[in-house]
Amino acid sequence: MLLQEEIVFDQYFRCYCIGGKRIKIMRYEPRNPHHLRYVVDGPAPEQRILDVVEEYTFKLCNALGYDINTVEFAIRDGVPYAIDFCNPAPDADRHSVGDENFNWVIEAVADMCIEKALSHREGQDNLTWGAFVKHAAQGQIVNKQNMDALMESYTVK
Repeated sequence: MLLQEEIVFDQYFRCYCIGGKRIKIMRYEPRNPHHLRYVVDGPAPEQRILDVVEEYTFKLCNALGYDINTVEFAIRDGVPYAIDFCNPAPDADRHSVGDENFNWVIEAVADMCIEKALSHREGQDNLTWGAFVKHAAQGQIVNKQNMDALMESYTVK
């Protein structure tokens, strides 16, 4: 269970992350009815915020080792707060996410599957293990002091 502070936000984003390297940042309004949550109009978000959201999404997904995930961010006073980041089986139904997002997910997942099939090595561990699980399995504590160093090698540039 996660206990979180309520973030009264002025912007909100939902991000698909596929294969630890493809990301789609979508403006999102969780207070709307389900079929109206993906925002298609309104003012463009600041690039600085989008860059931070992208960086944090990659770091979270690679730490967790999820091949497919969504991460949601509430933005308050220009600061992104990760609200929901453990969705390894996220909603991607065309009726709720819309045609553009649906098509992006299908393409990104297909590309990831092809890459994984082509990179498969017989007799080897071909699973995706996140930084958190890898280091924990080796008895290494993952904490604030070493997380930035651990994640530096997982940051997509």
